Amino acid sequence: MSTPLVSPASPATALRHPRGLYTLFFTEMWERFSYYGMRALLILFMVAGVQSGGLGMTDEVATAIYGLYTAGVYLAALPGGWVADRLLGAQRSVWIGGLLIAFGQFSLSIPRIETFYLGLLLLIMGTGLLKPNISVIVGQLYPEGGARRDAGFTIFYMGINLGAAIGPLVCSTLGEKWNWRYAFIAAAFGMILGLVQFGMTRHHLGEAGKLPGHTGQSRRRDWVILGMGLGIIAGLVVMTWTGVIRPNPVVLARNTSTLILALAAVYFLGVLLFAGLDRVEKGRIGVIAILFVASAMFWSGFEQAGSSLNLFADRHTERMISWTHSVIPAGWFQSLNPIFIITLAPVVAAFWMSLARRHINPSLSVKFAVGLVLLGLGFFIMVGAARLAVAGQKAAPTWLIFTYLFHSIGELCLSPVGLSSVTKLAPPRLVGQMMGIWFLATSLGNLFAGLIAGEVSGELTGQMPGRFLQIVLTTCGTGLLLLVFAKPVKRLMGGVQ
Repeated sequence: MSTPLVSPASPATALRHPRGLYTLFFTEMWERFSYYGMRALLILFMVAGVQSGGLGMTDEVATAIYGLYTAGVYLAALPGGWVADRLLGAQRSVWIGGLLIAFGQFSLSIPRIETFYLGLLLLIMGTGLLKPNISVIVGQLYPEGGARRDAGFTIFYMGINLGAAIGPLVCSTLGEKWNWRYAFIAAAFGMILGLVQFGMTRHHLGEAGKLPGHTGQSRRRDWVILGMGLGIIAGLVVMTWTGVIRPNPVVLARNTSTLILALAAVYFLGVLLFAGLDRVEKGRIGVIAILFVASAMFWSGFEQAGSSLNLFADRHTERMISWTHSVIPAGWFQSLNPIFIITLAPVVAAFWMSLARRHINPSLSVKFAVGLVLLGLGFFIMVGAARLAVAGQKAAPTWLIFTYLFHSIGELCLSPVGLSSVTKLAPPRLVGQMMGIWFLATSLGNLFAGLIAGEVSGELTGQMPGRFLQIVLTTCGTGLLLLVFAKPVKRLMGGVQ
């Protein structure tokens, strides 16, 4: 009989959580501090003039790079999970991922364009290793499952949002008021603090995530595959540094979006035609495909937060506090979403529970529809703010505050049920693949977000109200379609709730 990862909870400790949970709580809190602190000023740093320490990029190029970076973070979770499962184990993957993140942030602080791109690459690789695998360890701390495990994940996610709320406040203050480089160094030290406490309290994790899940005889082959992959990445870095290849970020973002969309379409078609599914399974795969499109559309609007909405806060929002005669850093607005999530998540959860007790809990497609409509309503607010900007006026901060409020409630309606729905709808033999496809939807949305942001700022500011209105019409229209076809979609789910 195999040894459990941790000792089962006794009746006396049933309500307690493993001490290892707090190790992971603070590791993830500091990682999110680092990630969101840097993300809050990334676009501002790229478009800032060289004379002020920025990179002097155009809005179109900067937003495309931003989209590629955020999309890459989600794509990297797939190979990051593979490396942990087959070679390193989750604990070592978290440790190495954190080191790569710290090195990446320090690389961004070096005033060279080459080290800037290298830093983004290291951040993508590090986050891909750390982010999915730290959640795996949380799950393994609760081998008995049940409500105690759910409560543990709730505590863990509080750490995520706590770090995401604090990071922009600290890093934006340093970057916008002092020096961009100081902000990246602060983000690096945040990750280092997370690693220090992870190393000092790692023993509380026990065997959870210590060994790879796959212990077959193919480990040598897997190391060769990993080495080849890293070799290809290193070769591309060298060719870029030496000028052999000169990628155009805008073209690269567009081509990558097309490629991801084509891969998803081919995959869904192949599964439906050649995976030997029965009628019920095909219907459920069809529902996942519908939700894939809805999810990509949602994130393409939601992820404007770090790009077009961040630029709007910087250029078109009144940030002067009259009684102190000081200016609020634009990046501070990036803390609104995690603050809203922390405060509103219990309210939304209680609302769904209340409806469930009355046997009127909305179906999956209805929750997605509500999320999309709320996203659209947030951008409807921004239409008015954008018209003020086009007229040469500064918008009050309340425009962005209410926009982020609607977006955050929309996220709570859509995001938590997304991953859960895939595990329920996918045939057991295809769950892993479907989870990968789901990450593709988020990645695709981030790429679209970067491309859209490049069309509503800079010299194209005059088009901002019209573009935001297009987002309103597409997201609300899609949400209304999901509402109209909620019953047929529910039938396709074949009894899955």
